[in-house]
Amino acid sequence: KRRYLKYRVIGLLNISVCNSFGILGKSPSKQNCHMANLVASAYCVVLAILLVRTRSHSGPEGRKYYKRIGTNVTLPCETSDSHTPVQWRFNGHALIHNEGHFLQGTNLTLINLDSSHSGTYSCHEKHSGSLKNQITIQAGNSPGQPNVVCRSNAYPDTFYCTWQLASPTYIPTEFDISVRHGDKEIETIKGANHKNRCSIRFPEMFSTSKYTVTVTARNALGSNSATISFNEISIVKPDPPEIIEVNTIPKSPSRLEVKWRNPQSWPEPDTMPLKYFLRYKPVILNDWQHVEVTDVPFHTITDAYEGKEHIIQVAAKDSEIGTWSEWSKAVHATPWTALASDYKPEENINNVSDILTSTTPSVSANRQNSSPKVELSMILFLGMFMVLFI
Repeated sequence: KRRYLKYRVIGLLNISVCNSFGILGKSPSKQNCHMANLVASAYCVVLAILLVRTRSHSGPEGRKYYKRIGTNVTLPCETSDSHTPVQWRFNGHALIHNEGHFLQGTNLTLINLDSSHSGTYSCHEKHSGSLKNQITIQAGNSPGQPNVVCRSNAYPDTFYCTWQLASPTYIPTEFDISVRHGDKEIETIKGANHKNRCSIRFPEMFSTSKYTVTVTARNALGSNSATISFNEISIVKPDPPEIIEVNTIPKSPSRLEVKWRNPQSWPEPDTMPLKYFLRYKPVILNDWQHVEVTDVPFHTITDAYEGKEHIIQVAAKDSEIGTWSEWSKAVHATPWTALASDYKPEENINNVSDILTSTTPSVSANRQNSSPKVELSMILFLGMFMVLFI
């Protein structure tokens, strides 16, 4: 566009000069038009100089550089005289001398660069304060080798791959992913909410051809990549089931009835059934009890500890291929316990009490049994007394 405007201005000047010769009564000959070209060119040179001077008065445009952490970086002030007194500023504030940088003439050197050095540096003439140079530094690292993991929680429809770096780069880093099935490239769909995740549809079921996934991390300081290969059955891993109900069983202090449902991400539970692994233990103990369950999403625990709170979890796996899911969210439950008010004396206990009561004489009974003997003794005593008196 600038080039077009330049030639447009020159053309207009040529026409104007040639026409001016015509107005003066001279025909616009080739020689005159050549002179017009020289005049127009000189005018353009003067105009360019004026534009450059105007731009220099407005100050230099800032530039941004990505620099590697741990290195030394020298920033030029770009003054005409290296002995000109200057002031360096960091994010608008005058730099105070410290161990993180030093001045060499008018240039500023940053030592052992780290994230604290990231920001905008500007160099100014000390007396006038005019801006001489402005540079933005972003300290960072080139990416390390990505760690790539692929998994199918929706077999046989789709699988997904995720990746992450072992250490942060601190600067913008992009990721490219390539997925091949045998010799064929497969389309990938990057997640809208997950920068480091993409999903892929299985092109066919029960394929023996391997999948190859390559992830490349790239930024301004370098790039790195990682490649993994796998068979489809090795990455099948359902999401955890969800325990929806734990019921106690009346008058069964060691039983708990557990019910769960399949993960919603598993697309075809009828044609691709899951089996389950249940674990449980009292809160106060460390060792788990385990039981494998097939076909049905429920199980009755029969060896729970009476009166103790239990932790219960369940995992799932395709009935034939793949690996076990993670454990479900833990659920707490306590088996049935009878309240104190619910206990009633047993009949045999009552009978024993009756027997004990009937075979144990009481004080009042002794008193009742001894009264006739006392009366008989008194009568005999009075009789003997009367006989002696007579």
